[in-house]
Amino acid sequence: MAVKKKATKKGKATVKKNKKPAGKAVKPTAKKVPVKAKKTSTKKVVVKKKKPVAAKKIAKKPPVKKTVKPAKKAVVKKVIAKKIEKVVLPKPVKEPKIIIPHTPPQVVYPDKNAVKARVRTLLISQPKPENEKNPYLELARRLNIKVDFRHFIKIEGISSKEFRQQRINLTEHNAVILTSRNAVDHFFRVCGEMRYNVPETTKYFCLNEATAYYLQKYIQYRKRKIFFGNGTISDLAESLRKNKEEHFLLPVADVHREEKIIDVLDLLKLRYKKAVIYRTISADLSDFKGVLNYDMLVFFTPAGIKSLTKNFPHFKQGETRIAAFGAATAEALRHHKLRIDVASPNPQTPSMVMALENYIREVNKR
Repeated sequence: MAVKKKATKKGKATVKKNKKPAGKAVKPTAKKVPVKAKKTSTKKVVVKKKKPVAAKKIAKKPPVKKTVKPAKKAVVKKVIAKKIEKVVLPKPVKEPKIIIPHTPPQVVYPDKNAVKARVRTLLISQPKPENEKNPYLELARRLNIKVDFRHFIKIEGISSKEFRQQRINLTEHNAVILTSRNAVDHFFRVCGEMRYNVPETTKYFCLNEATAYYLQKYIQYRKRKIFFGNGTISDLAESLRKNKEEHFLLPVADVHREEKIIDVLDLLKLRYKKAVIYRTISADLSDFKGVLNYDMLVFFTPAGIKSLTKNFPHFKQGETRIAAFGAATAEALRHHKLRIDVASPNPQTPSMVMALENYIREVNKR
């Protein structure tokens, strides 16, 4: 194979080699035509700017406050019902009002054949008062008469053995109804003999304020629950009704006059027990030697009349005036065929002191 030498400008020979053998037709190769880059125009494009439009002056309005309308009650109820389950509570049952009949004290009047004679000496069938401000002592000073005191009856407490026979458990009662100072004294005496410490939570219901304050002798008044009325059980009816879940104890004497109290307790349907803790007996009046040298005798209870007939079996009234307080005392006097010269209470003389003063002023003027 012949090699042709081709002279170049620089004098160097270049050797061309025929890659394909001779005798074979060589297809002409397509020459790559270089892609001419598109000539981009270099002309500057001028963009016309729009003139700015003059902004219109808009007056600023104040922000509008949004008023929230309150939701309707029905809508609120529906929303609450969705979120919270409704709890249906039973309607409270109103207890019917219990009307306690107020029974005024029975009036007592003197007998028609009452004696009108001068009074210089007076015997009161009560213990001698410790205080000199007693109304009967003041009455004696005003009217210039002599007044003596002597208790015709005696209070005697029952023994713990007799109390046990009543089968009363003190621990079951957390409320006490006290009618007098004697009831207070003997209630705490029985508790001491039974070795029962009255708890501080015990409630006390007293007929009057004097009995309530007398409790200070045995308890600390400020640290206890104490209720009191104006002298009748009707005054305590509302307090008793508000404490109807308690178990009440009613200390009484063997011959008692608490029938009205028991009627009210039954009417209020309270749980209570009656406990006899003391008895009334006739006092020994033998020092009088069977003679009562007084112009007037004053009695307050049927037990006093019983003591009079027991200590003075041959007593004859004659010119001796007798004053009676209360219907029961007057009935006992009439039962023994004794005359009533002064009586109380009644519309003219609601108290015994007033009845005595009116009578003595009238008869001593003569």
